[in-house]
Amino acid sequence: MAKVIAVANQKGGVGKTTTAVNLAASLAATRRKVLLIDLDPQGNATMGSGVDKYEVATTVYDLLVDEMPVEEVIVKDTNGHYDLIAANADVTAAEIKLIEFFAREVRLKNGLKPVLDHYDYVFIDCPPALNLLTINAMSAADSVLVPMQCEYFALEGLTALVDTISKLAAVVNPDLTIEGILRTMYDPRNRLANDVSDQLKQHFGDKVYRTVIPRNVRLAEAPSFGAPAMYYDKSSTGAKAYLALAGEMIRRAEQEPTEPLAS
Repeated sequence: MAKVIAVANQKGGVGKTTTAVNLAASLAATRRKVLLIDLDPQGNATMGSGVDKYEVATTVYDLLVDEMPVEEVIVKDTNGHYDLIAANADVTAAEIKLIEFFAREVRLKNGLKPVLDHYDYVFIDCPPALNLLTINAMSAADSVLVPMQCEYFALEGLTALVDTISKLAAVVNPDLTIEGILRTMYDPRNRLANDVSDQLKQHFGDKVYRTVIPRNVRLAEAPSFGAPAMYYDKSSTGAKAYLALAGEMIRRAEQEPTEPLAS
């Protein structure tokens, strides 16, 4: 049975999609079977996987709104060697359409059930807002991975985000946990970044991944070439960091499960 992880942060520009794409590719490289779901209408994870969001035949809209069988929505041929459920501007309409449906919060969860036994990991790239799409992701997920920059306002917002996720978990998914907090775009020469990093470890302990993702030009360039960093420049520090993160996640998975947020 797959472990379903929502990659979420209400703040944009924190490396959420970069994390979803590169972590999916890194775990796929370790011979894990991985599915990446792009739930953001911007379709950045779709493009970053080498799939043209303007030409793709089916998207997560078809799964959520038209209830198309999930096997027919999955794109197998991606540059990250993982499977993909794509997104484009149509997904904006999906959020509006979902309002009309009964049990709209669990459409994604129910749609994914037939294929969960086929994967080791399922990652959901959430939009940078708490909307019906994000609620569907939280309902379907076992846990939430939170990427964040080590800046003052990011630290302040993280506490609010965790509180919001906890309240949401109590309503739609009592078993939801925090998978981990990932420090992204990290510059160890920056004193503030180090101070915020220390505060994160004090407040959240082992929820903070030991692996940090550095500021890296190759990571920023890779999406424009439609490939995860490890297939664009495998020697880059960004690609190596996400491979290290994949290894850390695999080791953590061997440990006991964490306490649900709703408790």
